[in-house]
Amino acid sequence: MKNNQLKSIVTILAVAGIVGLSGCATTSSVDKLRVEVEAAQATADRAEAKADAASRDASAALATASDAKATADDTDEKVNRMFKKAMYK
Repeated sequence: MKNNQLKSIVTILAVAGIVGLSGCATTSSVDKLRVEVEAAQATADRAEAKADAASRDASAALATASDAKATADDTDEKVNRMFKKAMYK
């Protein structure tokens, strides 16, 4: 999920909680809800940062694998040429 989506979800949950408690909500219960929402947002932010890091690592791994495949293909081609050359001698 993107950061904006996470913030939207957290905001919707906060509003729903406040609306649900509006009939008997006290300042302390609203403050408690606010703390919980902020904790949820902090957790979402950390999860997003980890996902971004994992995505960067995956991209780097893909690039390394592509380079390795290209090298292996080149080596295979050279070995095949050497084998064919040896067969004609």
